[in-house]
Parts: sequence; C-alpha cells; structure tokens
Amino acid sequence: MQNLGAVWLYPIILIAGALQAWGPPMNNALRNSMENPWLSSIVSFLPVVAFLSVIWMCQPHPFPTRESIAAMPWWAPLGGLIGAFAVVAGLLFVGQVGAGTFGGLTITANILMSLLIDKYGWFGMTVHQLTPGRAAGAVLMMAGIFLISRF
Repeated sequence: MQNLGAVWLYPIILIAGALQAWGPPMNNALRNSMENPWLSSIVSFLPVVAFLSVIWMCQPHPFPTRESIAAMPWWAPLGGLIGAFAVVAGLLFVGQVGAGTFGGLTITANILMSLLIDKYGWFGMTVHQLTPGRAAGAVLMMAGIFLISRF
C-alpha cells in the first residue's frame, strides 16, 4: 500500500473522506436506537476492532520488537483516543446541528489544525510552509462553513 501512486492514492483518500461523512449520521441513528450514547460508542467501535483484527491476522507483518516499542513516542498510541472523541462528538451533536454543519465544522477544524501540524512539523511530520495560498484556502474553508451553518 505504501507504493501506491497518485492515480490510486488520491481516489482512495477521497473515498475515505466521503465515507467519513457517513459515520456521524449512522452513529446518531445508533444512539437514538440504543438511547445511551456511551454504550452506543462502544457498539460503534466493536466492528472496527473486529475488522482490524482480521486484517492484522491476514497480513504477513511481524510483531513489533522491544526496540521499536521503546523508540515509539509516548503520544503515538493516543490517535485512537482522539478518533474516539470525534465519534462521541458525532454521536452527541450531529442530530442537533445537521450532517452538513457537523461535517463542515469538523473538516474545517481538521484543515486548520493540519496546517499548524504541517507548519511546525508536529508529530514527526515533514514541515510544509504556511504559504499565502494555503492561508487563503483556510479562510475560504471558514467562510464556507459559516455559510453552511448559517443557511
């Protein structure tokens, strides 16, 4: 998967982004059916754990070494917890603000934070300068979410 060219990589990323819009409304329906948002969150994660467990068992990759685990940054395993926060936010709020506003807010916040991560090289990322074009894109994202949430 690491050697995919842009002809495959970009469409897969676009599909993943489109599918992310499905999650909050689906989780909202789950929450409405189960009535308990915390239990709904657990139920939402169970298929993910099952799916990733099957994929992991089917892959020919070895277990990590003690050295690779020791070299891992302390914050590396927290990505799933960050994702869980997003899922719980969707469970609790997408029904109140609508899928468009929820998606727009989360995507805009994601873009703005991603620009900071790129600019400063946080989390081991390669530094990408915050150019006027990238800044203009961020401003347009904020204007777009304002219009989506307002109208």
